Amino acid sequence: MSGAATRDDTLAAFDEAVNMTAGEIERWLERDESKEVGWRDADGKESVGHQSGRRIVELLKTKRAELDDDDLQHMRKVVGYVKRHMAQRPAGDVRDTRWRWSLMNWGHDPLKR
Repeated sequence: MSGAATRDDTLAAFDEAVNMTAGEIERWLERDESKEVGWRDADGKESVGHQSGRRIVELLKTKRAELDDDDLQHMRKVVGYVKRHMAQRPAGDVRDTRWRWSLMNWGHDPLKR
């Protein structure tokens, strides 16, 4: 697979995984529910997912031509997380669940069509 195909594949997969706009993610990250979920890094101040959400907002606001290898690597990380987490969907109404909130930190709202 060529570098261009890998880049294109990454961008397409990211676009499929991230179904929230930058503005929706920014508003979500301000909510208490967003800050209550996820694994905390070494400093314990902010969850990895919350940090990722802030990075996703930056990525969504960046022109595609300006994305570098680190950006593409994070996009692949987002895609992997969303796929793994979606496979663990709990039964019943997920509207007010930590499962959904965690996904939303990563830019994916499972209730959004």
